[in-house]
Amino acid sequence: MQAQDLLRELKRTVDELAVLNEIGKALTSSLDVGEVMHVILAKVSELLRPRNWSLLLRDPQTGELYFKAAVGAGSDMLLHLRIRKGEGIAGWVAENNKPLLVPDVHRDPRFAARFDKTSRFQTKAILCVPLAFKGRVLGVIELVNGEGDGPFSEEDLRILATVAEFSAIAIENAQNFQKVQELTVLDDHTGLFNSRHLRRTLEQEIVRATRFGHPVSLVFFDLDRFKQVNDTHGHQAGSRVLAEVGKLLLGTLRSTDVPVRYGGDEFILLLPETSRDQAVDAANRIRTEIAAMPFLNDTSFGPIRITASLGVATFPDDAQSPEALISRADAAMYLVKQGRRDGVLAAPPVTLPPVSRKPSEPSLVRNGSSPVGVSSEP
Repeated sequence: MQAQDLLRELKRTVDELAVLNEIGKALTSSLDVGEVMHVILAKVSELLRPRNWSLLLRDPQTGELYFKAAVGAGSDMLLHLRIRKGEGIAGWVAENNKPLLVPDVHRDPRFAARFDKTSRFQTKAILCVPLAFKGRVLGVIELVNGEGDGPFSEEDLRILATVAEFSAIAIENAQNFQKVQELTVLDDHTGLFNSRHLRRTLEQEIVRATRFGHPVSLVFFDLDRFKQVNDTHGHQAGSRVLAEVGKLLLGTLRSTDVPVRYGGDEFILLLPETSRDQAVDAANRIRTEIAAMPFLNDTSFGPIRITASLGVATFPDDAQSPEALISRADAAMYLVKQGRRDGVLAAPPVTLPPVSRKPSEPSLVRNGSSPVGVSSEP
């Protein structure tokens, strides 16, 4: 072997070790799935230089593969697609847990041409390896070259398979951490987020809103006379009502909204990029749905009717901090409780320097009517 070939082989070995070192760092320093995969794919692309590459994860429910990351010509058109079990090169690799090196896809009957039609890219060669942990396939890494790019080599396959072993461990750890995080931020009774998650998410949303100039709204509400449900039907019935409220919220809100069980029968809805008027509309919609819902309908206690009192506050008009925003919405909700309940109150904008405003009285919104009266009943 000539000295030039030896130097080339030595450089590739050094580059390979550097890639594995970076993946090792990701394995030990990050438990975020997105960050781990970004490091993995960036380093693989740097070392093997494919025309296109993608990382696909396996849906544990259906066995299908979905694109978690894709880079290259037309790759953005692939992100919404799913690969059926056993479909194409990637599907075969995932089902058989074996790597595959295909120099010419047009000579391989396993190749699925529909992805080329979607991305408008003409695939020539594919290198695909499984991401497997303890015999369980988590997904695949697929490298693609087009016409004129040249085939992949057995050495490329060996390197990618080694990278995949490290990657699978990193992804498994990150996914397990994510599952644990979900368990620690969800409320057992309702399936909604808990107050711990609210504090962290609200802080992040306010930082983002400050940076991009978007409003953030918060709805604070509790159920009217909920104590009577527990006293009359028992705490199990009360817990069931809370669970039904949680299900209602999850089925009504946008995917970007954050529904939270704040404590007892108190709930908070965090509405990113939502103005005061939009938040009031959302709160009235929730109020109407709760009032119309027959709770405990499939039990011997039901159906029973429950109403809710809701307060709305918006950043930055009503408060400048997460704690203050919660407090303003809570105070607005309390004013509704002092009235006839079953209403929505928008907190008035506060006067913030250097802008000078005249203070205004809060307006109670109930079925689009004027403010309701005050009741002495707590």
